[in-house]
Amino acid sequence: MTYEKLKRSVTFVMLCMFMAASGNAQQSSKMQHTPKAGKSASTAAALTFQPGLEPRAIDILKGTSARLAAAKSMTFTAVVSYESPSRLGPPLVYSTRSEVTMQRPDKLKVITPGDGPASEFYYNGKTMTAFAPAENLVAVADAPPTIDAALEAAYNTGAIYFPFTDVIVADPWKDIADGLKIAFYVGQSSVVGGTTTDIVAYVTGDVFVQVWIGADDRLPRRIYAIYLNDRVRLRHVLELSNWQLDVSIPANAFDPAGAVNAARIAFARPDAGGAPGMKPPPKMKPARTQ
Repeated sequence: MTYEKLKRSVTFVMLCMFMAASGNAQQSSKMQHTPKAGKSASTAAALTFQPGLEPRAIDILKGTSARLAAAKSMTFTAVVSYESPSRLGPPLVYSTRSEVTMQRPDKLKVITPGDGPASEFYYNGKTMTAFAPAENLVAVADAPPTIDAALEAAYNTGAIYFPFTDVIVADPWKDIADGLKIAFYVGQSSVVGGTTTDIVAYVTGDVFVQVWIGADDRLPRRIYAIYLNDRVRLRHVLELSNWQLDVSIPANAFDPAGAVNAARIAFARPDAGGAPGMKPPPKMKPARTQ
């Protein structure tokens, strides 16, 4: 392998690591909930409390899922903040911002200017493209004919993962309901997203989620997640803003015009050993196609 090819390969690994970086930290062994000796009976009861599925919480979750699923197109801004262990012990917080444009059933654009290396992802119903503008490198692969299937292919083929996947899939409620164990209504907030939001907490699979949903427009504004099999309980926060639904989008919006003269590299997963902590948990992967 020539130096130039090696350089391109390494740079693409960095690109995939960054595009996956807004996913969650590597999962560790399950946390044991058995109370230690000497704890009171009330503490033990609190640890095993199961509130079940509250109808009001379910109605709110179904409402926002239906609103998102009904949108033929949408644009929004996603700011992801996630914790990662530091050498000192307390976690460090990293953030990325992405501008997302989606058109059902087969168009998606994700522009991520930072933090970290800038990256761009395009899906036009036939191909998916990962572009690193600073390095002027592009990777292109054939893609399946739906957004859900393309998201899964991007993860399986190139380790590309977006934490807002559950917002843009065809059936958001299915992703939540599959493995839903607990759901309850917390209350309302007037400080998140510049509007009044309903707060719902739920457990699906091994993920504890708290979500702030617009009381009037049913759009999610903040999603807070902790993975229950993570011993240190690292936190992941997704802020969603600048929502526009059913907007007209130019036909060429999903073509990577800036990558026309970029050097081509293979669309492939980075070495697994070089990207610790970048793999999403099973519950948060894109839904499998039927």
